[in-house]
Amino acid sequence: MELEAAGRSVRLSNPDKIYFPEKGYTKRDVAEYFLAVGPGIIRALRNRPTTLQRFVDGVEGEFFYQKRAPKNLPEWIPTAEIAFPSGRSASEICPTEVAAVIWAANLGTLTFHPWPVRGGDTDHPDELRIDLDPQPGTDYADAVRAALELRSVLEGHGLRGWPKTSGGRGIHVFVPIEARWTFTEVRRAAIAVGRELESRMPDRVTTAWWKEERGERIFVDYNQTARDRTIASAYSVRPRPHAPVSAPLRWEEIEDAEPRDFDIRTMPVRYAEQGDVHADMDQEAFRLDALLELADRHESDGGPGDMPYPPEYPKMPGEPKRVQPSRARHDEGGDGDDA
Repeated sequence: MELEAAGRSVRLSNPDKIYFPEKGYTKRDVAEYFLAVGPGIIRALRNRPTTLQRFVDGVEGEFFYQKRAPKNLPEWIPTAEIAFPSGRSASEICPTEVAAVIWAANLGTLTFHPWPVRGGDTDHPDELRIDLDPQPGTDYADAVRAALELRSVLEGHGLRGWPKTSGGRGIHVFVPIEARWTFTEVRRAAIAVGRELESRMPDRVTTAWWKEERGERIFVDYNQTARDRTIASAYSVRPRPHAPVSAPLRWEEIEDAEPRDFDIRTMPVRYAEQGDVHADMDQEAFRLDALLELADRHESDGGPGDMPYPPEYPKMPGEPKRVQPSRARHDEGGDGDDA
């Protein structure tokens, strides 16, 4: 079948293929959902190199991440060259219109993972993204408490954040910034935010990279700001049986929100009534100077410096040992097997 997306016709093959067996939702249902929230998801993706999380056999099948633009990419979908931490590079799609989202949905894409950069400058992020990730023993209500204190941290440093549900129990907060700082500097700012939040809520929030140290607290995943690490876009569909979506929220909504209530059936109704509640994000571009000064103070006061990178990264300058604490203690004891 053909779907019309803002004046462009996009072919949808096998539209009755079941993607969400529990609900009976089909590929067509997913595509029509993206059409209903089209301006909103394009606002989140516009001209951003985007990785596609594809579920060609639905949420109960295997999935994979497609970083490189496929060979059959339509000529009307632009691309941008991005560099991975390994030094390799690739061309990723940069959606600029709703038809590109529908084209990707036809390939089984449910979740879009945009880089925090634009295609014209892929080395300088224009978003600071804070991922509040509930750990075992915590839930959305715990993430809300952390998010409300995070709002205070940001505002105290001259910044404004826009919150959204992760599509699960977590909360993402995005801050639009001037595209003048490197990935390393933006990550350093995220670490400073996390440490400040942790100091205010030590029993509820942690920046500990190693799971064995996190406990029942909300983890501020600072490494989501590292190069080639991405967060699901607003309005993306998440691969859970009831087809939830990552829902943009106003700050006054987050305490009463129920993440499970936002799915591919309910979000179009909300969107029709309220529009994109994050539509004003692109009107702002904040500076990170205050957060980078906060990072300087943390370190000058004798606090820790950098923190571990993800395991696939090369060793970074100033990075501490990338070994979990229990293993380090075991090895230092001299009775372990280092093989």
